[in-house]
Amino acid sequence: MPNALRTCALTLLVSLAAQGAFAAQDDAFVEDASAKGVAEVEAGKLAQEKGSAADVKAFADMMIKDHTAANAKLKTIADAKNLKVSDSAELMDKAKAMILELRGAKSFDQAYANNQVKAHEATIEIFEKEISEGKDAEVKAFATETLPKLKSHLEHAKTLSEAHAGDAK
Repeated sequence: MPNALRTCALTLLVSLAAQGAFAAQDDAFVEDASAKGVAEVEAGKLAQEKGSAADVKAFADMMIKDHTAANAKLKTIADAKNLKVSDSAELMDKAKAMILELRGAKSFDQAYANNQVKAHEATIEIFEKEISEGKDAEVKAFATETLPKLKSHLEHAKTLSEAHAGDAK
């Protein structure tokens, strides 16, 4: 009996350790994806304020709506699993870097469009990684469901970049 008890205890410890490792991977995705989502909303708000072209403002409006909805869904999943989501305070350094990048461009519209191409390429990469390597079924399902919208955003961003003489391809 003591051997059976030790075997059960060992099995439980191994499974808990493995679950912790899986949770860590999904936690990293949730934190990164939520940070990128918040950044998209904030960049969209900035584009609404500073942009001059109607197509840039329309794209920014779509970013605010779509990423706010995705952020809310991800937060609900994260809260249920005790995973950490990023908040606005954590993004201040990234925002400062983006603002500096935007200042160096010929126009805000051009800079915003270029930034959106790069941002969506990076976001798609982490979503594809979560889909192929993620362990939590619900987090993975969120990534799978959200990816087509992100790819659509990327195509719109590329069109926007071309329309505003951007250099993002």
